[in-house]
Parts: sequence; C-alpha cells; structure tokens
Amino acid sequence: MTRTPTRILTLFACAVLLLAGCSGGGDGADDGRITLRFQSLAWQDESVKANRELVREWNAGHPDVRVEYVQGSWDSVHDQLLTSFEGGEAPDIIHDASDDLADFAYGGYLADLTELLPGRLKSDIPERSWETVTFGDGIYGVPFLQEPRVLIANATLLKESGVRIPTPEHPWTWPEFRQVTKELSGDGTYGVAWPLKEPVSATLNLSLSTGGKLFHRGADGKVTVRFETGDQVVPRTVHDQVDTDHSASPTTLGSGGSDTLPGFFAGKYAMVPLGFSYRQQIEQQAPEGFDWQVLPAPAGADGLAQGVSPQTLSIAEDSPHKKEAAAFVDFLLQPDNMVRLALGDWMLPTGEQALKNPALHTDEHGWATGTALAEHLRPAPAQSVRGYAEWKDKVATPALQEYYSGAIGMDELRHRLEEDGNLVLARYQR
Repeated sequence: MTRTPTRILTLFACAVLLLAGCSGGGDGADDGRITLRFQSLAWQDESVKANRELVREWNAGHPDVRVEYVQGSWDSVHDQLLTSFEGGEAPDIIHDASDDLADFAYGGYLADLTELLPGRLKSDIPERSWETVTFGDGIYGVPFLQEPRVLIANATLLKESGVRIPTPEHPWTWPEFRQVTKELSGDGTYGVAWPLKEPVSATLNLSLSTGGKLFHRGADGKVTVRFETGDQVVPRTVHDQVDTDHSASPTTLGSGGSDTLPGFFAGKYAMVPLGFSYRQQIEQQAPEGFDWQVLPAPAGADGLAQGVSPQTLSIAEDSPHKKEAAAFVDFLLQPDNMVRLALGDWMLPTGEQALKNPALHTDEHGWATGTALAEHLRPAPAQSVRGYAEWKDKVATPALQEYYSGAIGMDELRHRLEEDGNLVLARYQR
C-alpha cells in the first residue's frame, strides 16, 4: 500500500495517542462510555432513515455503549475496507455483501462470530444463508438482507398480448420465456432488455435454476471451473434472444439496470430482468398511469433456484469491544427491526420470523411474489471461491460480454472460462 505523508503522520499520531483512545475499533470515550463505529452502506433515502433511526433507538436505550453511524459507499467499499484494515482504522461493525467477505475472512481481518452471536439469531436465519458467510470453520458475518432477480414487466403489454402470466407456483420455463419474448416483440418493442454491464453475477446466479454450478470443489479443497450443459442454458437463451430471435435489445447489453428504465417506461421493452430492490426506483420514476408488475424469473431443471449474495454485518477482528458490537448487531436484527431494514431497502429479510410479517406479503409492488421466492434462494456459486474477483474481472466479464455481443461462440466462451479461468484460480490455491 502506498502511504502518503498525511497517512504516515496519521499513523504516527495514532501510535503516540494510543493510550488516549486512538485505535482501530471503537474505544471508551472520556466519560467512560464505549463508542462503536457502525459503517452502513445504506444509500436509498428510506434505508438511510431506517438505519439512522435504529442507531438512535439503540443509543437511547444503551447509555454506556454509544454507536456512531458512519456512511459508506457500495462503489468503493472493498478498497476502503482493505485500507482501513491495514491501517488499523476499521469500523467495529461493518456492512458489506457476502461475496466480498472471503478474502477479508481468510486474511484475518474479520472476527469469527461463532461464539458471539445469540442462539435466537442463529436459529432464525436458515442454514442456506449462513453458508454464504461461513469460511473454513468460522462465521464471519450475519446475512440479513437478500434479493432475488425478478422480471419487471409492462402489465399493459402483457395483457394485450394474451401470453400466460407466470406465478411462483407456475413460472415460465426458459424455453417458454424465450417464446414469450418473441410474442411480445414487434411494433418498436422488444420482448426483453437484458442490462448486462456486469454480466457475471446475473449469469451465474440465474444458472442455478438450470443445474449450473460452474465452480467444482475437489476432495483436496481446490476449486476448478467446468462450464457444463447446465451452465450454458442462460447465456445461450440471452444470446439467441439477441442474435436469432431479435426479441432482446442489443443496445442494453452494456447497460446497468437503471439505464433501461426510460426505455421500459416508454414501451420499448416489455420486460427487464432486475434485482428485486429496483422496484423502488420504478415506483418513484414511472410516469403516471404506468402499469407494471413483478414476475418470477424463469425456472429450469432445478426449479426457481437462484444464487444470492446477501448483505451482511461483520465485526472487525481489531475491535476491542466485540461483545458489545455483537449485542448491537442482535438489536439491529430483531425481527421487527429486520423488517424495517427490508422495507427501507425494498429487499427481503433473511430471518424467518421477519419474513412472516404481513407487510411483506401484499400484492402491492410485488412484495408477495418476491417473498414466495425466498425459499428458493441459494448461496451464489462464487461465495467461497478465492480469486473469484480476479477471475470475474479479467476472464469472465470480457468473455461473457463478447459472447453476448456475438463476437465469440459458445466453444470459445467455454475455453476462456475454463482454461484461462483455472489459471487464475490456481494462483490462489497453492
């Protein structure tokens, strides 16, 4: 890490003032109170409000343990956390995503929560969610919010077309989805717009429904990439919709989810596959009278299964007040509080008690559809793969982008994901 003169002076001052309370974690204030720093990545207004309200409520009821709210950003959280860990300045309680935790956990930066968490929390969150934060023999985060990918559809266009409307009980199959997008295309409208600026996560997570696995761990613990038949269904569907059927817009392949919304509102696309939380933007930005609805993603050989990387709360290994930090996490994730956080982020809570809340089972804004998908969510395929970030950035993203654009075929895609990908992963598994 490059250290600027300011950085060096800061670290020197911290060393000199260590006894006065300068440390990596929250420390005792002059009045004897413990102060914990909670870095939140909440960014939507409702979510920030919910998080700040809960911090205020904790502080009002715990005068001896004060929590300081620190605003972080999803755009820079990995590098920011790495710098803070290395500099001994990490917040006590850390908001992140489970697919970002592996290197921090193996690197010794996060506390093992196995003995710190209350039994209530452990039993309330399903084992499949705990798998996303378990590395080796330790638990390095609490998964608390998750979101399935869904189809956001123009309800008017669907009704006019006469196509069968899918439900979680009777979803479209992938071949049926492809046929429906052809029927919805024409007169200046594409049946679907795939926003695949970052194609890896969407492709891998949706491929769980078709039996895709991609990453295979051997008896020696080492992971290899095998791009098999089940892994190919989703990318082949997208490719054929764009190149063969012309039912998917080629111009959105390099776009982010938000970039597709103006065209969606204008009737240019009948459906857009998006994360569940995008409903908030749609509700806020849709023109008056625009009728939209939430549909489940297509199902394959493994039904509606899809991968997720839940949002997580972790505790820094350097925090001198781990027990107090764990108590705050327990407070934050009480069932009613978890519901408040989920509603603020327009996502689903992982806790089974919270998921029962009636507010999450209404038809309005598609809440009931999303909640019905919760039991089908599984750990994202890349959760515990060391070197995944490099494989994604240097191998998988450019290969998938070229495949979706028609620049390379399926055989070349498989070669690059496997041959080039395994060379990358091997460096992390020696």
